[in-house]
Amino acid sequence: MQPIISIQNLSKTYEGGFQALKNIDLDINKGEIFALLGPNGAGKTTLISIICGIVNLSEGRVIAAGHDIVKDFRAARKTIGLVPQELSTDAFESVWNTVSFSRGLFGKPRDDRHIEKVLKDLSLWDKRNSAIKGLSGGMKRRVLIAKALSHEPEILFLDEPTAGVDVELRRDMWKMVRELRNKGVTIILTTHYIEEAEEMADRIGVISKGKIILVDDKHALMQKLGQKQLTIHLKHELPAIPEDMSQYPLTLSADGLCLIYTFDTQRDESGVADILRKLNEHGIDFKDLHSSQSSLEDIFVSLVHGA
Repeated sequence: MQPIISIQNLSKTYEGGFQALKNIDLDINKGEIFALLGPNGAGKTTLISIICGIVNLSEGRVIAAGHDIVKDFRAARKTIGLVPQELSTDAFESVWNTVSFSRGLFGKPRDDRHIEKVLKDLSLWDKRNSAIKGLSGGMKRRVLIAKALSHEPEILFLDEPTAGVDVELRRDMWKMVRELRNKGVTIILTTHYIEEAEEMADRIGVISKGKIILVDDKHALMQKLGQKQLTIHLKHELPAIPEDMSQYPLTLSADGLCLIYTFDTQRDESGVADILRKLNEHGIDFKDLHSSQSSLEDIFVSLVHGA
């Protein structure tokens, strides 16, 4: 299947010489939710801005829904909706007018039923005649999302869409995202809330210092890079780990009542059975076992720090 977005050897260098993006190659599939994660300054917003035609690329090529974003800009842009980080709206316009106007900017014919549905889905219907300047920050964020959806895009970019918004809007937004994905819309999001990416995304890309350092299916990523920890709660205080167990990645808690064993989930043998056998040989009794697995946040932090 052809990707809906294909990025080839993309680089961006600003006039001062700062290289924001370095030889990016990335394919995004139709109908998936793709989460782009990275620390501040990693290049997330620059990459999105180039695909959306806001920033010019320095080198490379981007194809969006079959259209070259440089050679066939208008056709490419019609397929894309963007919810930016910044709250920039037409302050003195009504909600209805600004969303309807956004649809017209993309050459779409008037469709009051579609605009009504978008506003109702985002809990904006009661505010449709209100001037935007009188809305709360959360409501203004909803208007930005409505504008991005006004022309029925095939591709939707959400750049930190839930930063600083209320829990209700976050819940409404993710419900809408799932519905759009089910209709075949491709969604690319950046977020600082890694638990959202863990819950929502089909695939995850990690960008650091202008380079894509990893792209993988979310579950495969967690399986490949995740580590498990086994915490062994001891019956009696242990002064030190026995010398013949030093080859295992074990740590002893400060109070001497817990042994923590960290192991790779990909290994054929976890080593847990050996650990428990050794403890038995030394007459070290335990009262409970507790296991936990790395979260996506743990993996993300280790990847970025290692980049």
